[in-house]
Amino acid sequence: MVNQTSPRDRLLQLARQRGVSLSGLSEMLGRNASYLQQFIRKGSPRRLEESDRRTLAQFFAVPESELGGADPQGAARRATGQAPRLREEWIEVPRLAIGAAAGAGAMASDEAPFDSFRFSPRWLRDAGLSIDQLSTIRVTGDSMVPLLNDGDEILVDKGQRSLRDGIHVVRLDDVLLVKRLAPAGRGRASLISENHAYPPVEVSLEELEIVGRVVWKGGRL
Repeated sequence: MVNQTSPRDRLLQLARQRGVSLSGLSEMLGRNASYLQQFIRKGSPRRLEESDRRTLAQFFAVPESELGGADPQGAARRATGQAPRLREEWIEVPRLAIGAAAGAGAMASDEAPFDSFRFSPRWLRDAGLSIDQLSTIRVTGDSMVPLLNDGDEILVDKGQRSLRDGIHVVRLDDVLLVKRLAPAGRGRASLISENHAYPPVEVSLEELEIVGRVVWKGGRL
């Protein structure tokens, strides 16, 4: 039986199954946040660009043909009667039973994994991420809106702990925070919220532990 699912419907289905937002996927592609929403809802663009389609297919570990690409290998297999190859195994990244606060702060008392998220090993490799340095945690609060919303899940690379611009999870007085991190002079750093209702906080590097850099986010639409 021929699969009649359109690339737009399939992409929406995959996003819902993984629990990731279209805006988050769009930003992963380096596009504006509404890019995939417009592709699915308005049909613009009519087709995904090849590089975008390849990145999404790698992320979801599906053939590009499911997202509108050609499937020459599948056609060859059908012609010869060969069975399809199995996909690569998923990589299970631990989901920790803690939250990184985008707001007042969350105590970092329980860092035991209680679940996991599955990622494509090829996507992780292409992103230059080391599997043993990754974990996912939940965002709590609204200080990082609109970039991160309350309840979003973030992938944290604990191998990236240097002081540089970017979104990081940090520990301050045994409280976990997710903030934009920026140098603020010798021996100091600035913790910046995306929500302008929260003013920047400047702290000494001696007070601060950089847990890791946020490299991916997922959440409900």
